Amino acid sequence: MILFKSLKYKNFLSTGDNWTDINLNKAKSTLIIGSNGAGKSTMLDAVSFALFGKPHRNINKPQLVNSINNRDCIVEVEFVIGSNHFKVVRGIKPTLFEIYQNGNMFDQSSHAKEYQKILEQNILKLNHKSFHQIVVLGSSSFIPFMQLPAQHRRDVIEDLLDINIFSKMNQLLKEKIAELKTKIKDVKYSLDVLSNKINTQKKYIGDITALNEGFIEKRNEDISNLTSEIGVLESDNEVCQTYIDENQKTMQEELSSANDKKQSLLHYQAQFQTKIKALVKEAKFYEQNETCPTCTQSIDSVLRSNNLDTAQKKAKELKEAMDHGLKESTIVEQTIGQYIELAEKIQQNLSNISSNNSAVSRLQRQIQSYQDELNKKSDGDLIKANEELQLLVDDQNSIKESGYGLNENLLYNQVMAEMLKDTGIKTKVIKQYLPVINHLVNQYLQTLDFFVHFDLDESFQETIRSRHRDAFSYDSFSEGEKQRIDLALLFTWRQIAKMKNSVATNLLILDETFDSSLDHEGVDNLMKILYTLDDDTNVFVISHKGEILDGKFVDKLEFYKDKNFSKIK
Repeated sequence: MILFKSLKYKNFLSTGDNWTDINLNKAKSTLIIGSNGAGKSTMLDAVSFALFGKPHRNINKPQLVNSINNRDCIVEVEFVIGSNHFKVVRGIKPTLFEIYQNGNMFDQSSHAKEYQKILEQNILKLNHKSFHQIVVLGSSSFIPFMQLPAQHRRDVIEDLLDINIFSKMNQLLKEKIAELKTKIKDVKYSLDVLSNKINTQKKYIGDITALNEGFIEKRNEDISNLTSEIGVLESDNEVCQTYIDENQKTMQEELSSANDKKQSLLHYQAQFQTKIKALVKEAKFYEQNETCPTCTQSIDSVLRSNNLDTAQKKAKELKEAMDHGLKESTIVEQTIGQYIELAEKIQQNLSNISSNNSAVSRLQRQIQSYQDELNKKSDGDLIKANEELQLLVDDQNSIKESGYGLNENLLYNQVMAEMLKDTGIKTKVIKQYLPVINHLVNQYLQTLDFFVHFDLDESFQETIRSRHRDAFSYDSFSEGEKQRIDLALLFTWRQIAKMKNSVATNLLILDETFDSSLDHEGVDNLMKILYTLDDDTNVFVISHKGEILDGKFVDKLEFYKDKNFSKIK
């Protein structure tokens, strides 16, 4: 149970810098009176603002700050729940929102909305709408239960019966189901992608297998052709080498011998040339000189003739020797030419062997390259492709397992969601309480001298029957009769909350309830109900009819205006 202890506020609406302090559990019943605009209903707005951040009446938040001081608008409310004492402080200009438990302030690191959730869900365990259904009945900005839409009626009753946890669980389940459906959709997409990849990989493996067979056949043919070429080159090398072996030694020996003979002939020719020059010089001397140019003695003609004959004879011999030498030289030159030609052929064969060896090395490298390709194609590509296929299949199986788990989880959550729907567990709980609710409402209606039979169904639609069993709806009645129904529901909700110990509270505020549509008899009947309330209930009645109600309450607060500021006598 929430036991409200005190309320204080300043610079809130028409109040000034001085605190307005109200003890909320001082008396069982308190009458609040004052002229129009004196600030009677400000108390109701202050409680609502402190707890929920918005006033009871339709007033914009900036308008809550006193228009004269225009600053330091602060409201504080203190209450006890069990053994814990709470204080909520809320202000405007500057903005302030603090929650204290047993003197210690709650951590304010979270966002203001989260801070408000802590207050409503963890501490008060009721929201603005439910608070006003069990604490407040008034004419200003108040929407009675019977004027709420069906869903809002359900929200109020769920709060009272403390079964809104099922709605929260259902919301969480909806989010979880939506998340699971998204994951399942992602799994299906992933499986489709993997299936396409697996089919592509299988086709690739088939293509590799087909290509390998043709490729291997082609490469083996290429290797065979290259091997044949190598055989031809090696055969040619053998022929060349045989030619070299057969001719190289003879060529070298004969060529050396011919060169030696050539050198010898050249030497002899040089000697003959020298001798011929000497003979020509001697013959020329005897032909041109009859006396000795050195001693000036006459040269004997016979001597001259003999020497000339001798010279001519020697010259003829030398010429014959020269001619023979020239013939020998020609033969030697021809022999040298033949062996040089043979040497060139031997060199050409050597060159052919070298060229053939280079070609054989190139062809062998090409054969090795083809062989490496064959090894790679026959083993590497296909093995790698099959390994990749297996990885894809493993991924597919893993994702399928994950999908089975997600579908199972989805089915489980959908079953739970069905149970948590409005037609599920909550309906069963509400069905148990509906007879009690209807009984209490009819009991309070009789106390208020309104003899009709009121019945709420599971959809929270009302059926109201008169004594003659004529069926009516809420809107069929007069304002005074509607107010009796509203009062009966208010007290019923408080009684249900107390029975359930969910959102029970000591505070009850009736704002101008006695001033509106209740006749004199209705006022008396309402007072009967108020007198029968438990001692732990603190009723505040805001009214203009102080003269009628005076003396009917334990305590009285009178609001008045002093220099445009609301104060309490």
